[in-house]
Amino acid sequence: MNLYMNFATYLGLAVVLLAVGTFLFEISTTKVKEFKLIADKNLTAALSLGGKIVGLAVVLGSAAEYSISLVDMAIWGGVGIVSQIVVFLLAELVTIRFSISKAIEEDNRAVGVMLFSLSLSIGWIVAKCLSY
Repeated sequence: MNLYMNFATYLGLAVVLLAVGTFLFEISTTKVKEFKLIADKNLTAALSLGGKIVGLAVVLGSAAEYSISLVDMAIWGGVGIVSQIVVFLLAELVTIRFSISKAIEEDNRAVGVMLFSLSLSIGWIVAKCLSY
């Protein structure tokens, strides 16, 4: 495959996977609609969703770097997306002192920073686990 075509197909797949991952995150991880809250200037929702997107981007970048084909990248990108979602759901269970969804709705910025950091950290770990 031509170098430029190879670049374009991997980039296209990564962007599609990022959009799919963001959509899956939005419908499965919190009871709040982060895009709506962001439109209402809720910084915590922006930090939470932004962290998820950055974490997914790190994972998808690693999947592209270490994959041997587009199919391999799609598989490992999917594994990374699911891993990110599962860890976020576990975080909701572990934080029994407060509800993450409620904290996002109330614009608790400390929770937003924690969620951003958690998503980025988990993305980094998952990305490193994808290398073989």
